Amino acid sequence: MSNRYRLAIFSDPHYASNAEQQRRHYQMQGIDNPLARLAIKYYRRWIWLRDPFAHNHLLDEFLKRTDSPDYVIANGDYSCDSAFVGVSDDAAFQSASECLHKVRTKFPANFLVNFGDHELGKKSLGGGQGGMRLVSWHRAQNGLGLPPHWRLEAGNYVFISVVSSLVGFPVFEPDCLPEEREEWQQLRSAHLSEIRRTFASLKPNQRVLLFCHDPTALPFLWRESDVQSKLNQIEQTIIGHLHSNLVLWKSRLLAGMPVIRFLGNTPRRLSSALNQARYWKPFRVRLCPALAGIQIEQGGGFYTVDLDANANEPARFQLHRLKR
Repeated sequence: MSNRYRLAIFSDPHYASNAEQQRRHYQMQGIDNPLARLAIKYYRRWIWLRDPFAHNHLLDEFLKRTDSPDYVIANGDYSCDSAFVGVSDDAAFQSASECLHKVRTKFPANFLVNFGDHELGKKSLGGGQGGMRLVSWHRAQNGLGLPPHWRLEAGNYVFISVVSSLVGFPVFEPDCLPEEREEWQQLRSAHLSEIRRTFASLKPNQRVLLFCHDPTALPFLWRESDVQSKLNQIEQTIIGHLHSNLVLWKSRLLAGMPVIRFLGNTPRRLSSALNQARYWKPFRVRLCPALAGIQIEQGGGFYTVDLDANANEPARFQLHRLKR
């Protein structure tokens, strides 16, 4: 057994194929109210991302700056999801396919890929377009090679992935097609059974690095007795989704806020997650920023991690900044 392992972790590359790049104003679909359109326009321009299609080069920069780690781990959101229905949309599928192909070409072995919410689809901000689609679930597995759950041992460390949109499905259920909800529930039940078996099988000397794209799922994991009984063995939970530690910091400040049910789908979904955010703490959350970060910070980054195979010392995370 090697004495040390080195990981490279990236999240939220939001790669844009040529087909997605043709949809220049996709974020305004379904937003009829002029004031809402203006608010979202300036939010995206000055705070979130001015041009969501302008960051493909950052994936190339990540690959250039990553030498020969023992494992490369991607934590979700490989397309821009410009149709809001995940990779059932051909353009989004092409984006994710191009993104993953680039990484697999450089790292043909020991590349682990997790689901994000953009692989499955989610309703648009303000416009209420799209949502999770079963076709996207199957296409992500069969067309992109994304496994729903993986467990990998590296010495006394165990890497575990969960599909956050499945685990947190009660929050996302209103976004789904009514005729698909029962099958999503069955998929969630099967996924939780796999997660229970994985945590129940942990040995007392093993330490866990848990990969969960969206922290909305963590309160639901906390309620699982097999997971709760092993929380002391989770050294870090690596999330994505929030793009920036600035957003994570604000999310912690708003933990426990009431659920907002009268302003539409997006405020309901976000406030539901924040209402339960106090349950994130036992998972020892660490955000892997988006490669592009957010507009107000002018950049994102990725992590490298040095592990002692015997787990006699904590994992050492180093953030590498990327400038847009």
